[in-house]
Amino acid sequence: MVTFPGSLDDRDAQRAVRLAGGDPVALWHGDADLAGVDAVVLPGGFSYGDHLRAGAIARFSPVVGAVVAAARSGMPVLGICNGFQVLCEAHLLPGALTRNAGMHFICRDQWLRVENTTSSWTSAFEVGASVIIPVKHGEGRYVASTETLAELEGEGRVAFRYLGGGAGGEQGDDARRPANPNGSLDDIAGIVSADGKVVGLMPHPEHAVESLTGPSEDGLGLFVSALQSLGVAA
Repeated sequence: MVTFPGSLDDRDAQRAVRLAGGDPVALWHGDADLAGVDAVVLPGGFSYGDHLRAGAIARFSPVVGAVVAAARSGMPVLGICNGFQVLCEAHLLPGALTRNAGMHFICRDQWLRVENTTSSWTSAFEVGASVIIPVKHGEGRYVASTETLAELEGEGRVAFRYLGGGAGGEQGDDARRPANPNGSLDDIAGIVSADGKVVGLMPHPEHAVESLTGPSEDGLGLFVSALQSLGVAA
């Protein structure tokens, strides 16, 4: 679990790993040693004040250099919100995250549809399942070239897609919410690398691991998936 200057959700993600049955290990942005971990999570929040643009400076940190090398050797890596932005900046995932349509910060519980269940981080889900996971971001609009979008769609590499009101059984005001909170192309909420080891998503699964504190326990599936892919009982 990497901590950058400004990370907000690193401890939440550590708790999610623990609840899934794993042993979280704290990593520091200035260290190039991954301490022998089996998988890496780049958490949400901010990194280096998001100067220039979100994730642009973190991409050059020593730990991200080590993460890139490990990912290219097959290590599972998950990027959540700012972590997704860092993965795109580091070219482990294609495309980019830009300012939300409407230029407003969005913070709400969001329904998603699971599109991919073959990656290291999504295998515990069922294709087409509706899950509810919080979003909280100002730069979450996923964009990519027409060619890249066609490749992602054609290879089944869209991990999660935003759903609108009513899709997951919402009631009341939730049913009137727009499907897409930030204007992401093709309603993309998360994507998968070509080898299925790297996943990035804007929603925060670490905030949906306990019904007492979140809208659901749906987010726990990402961490359970990773542990199962590593051969750890979860």
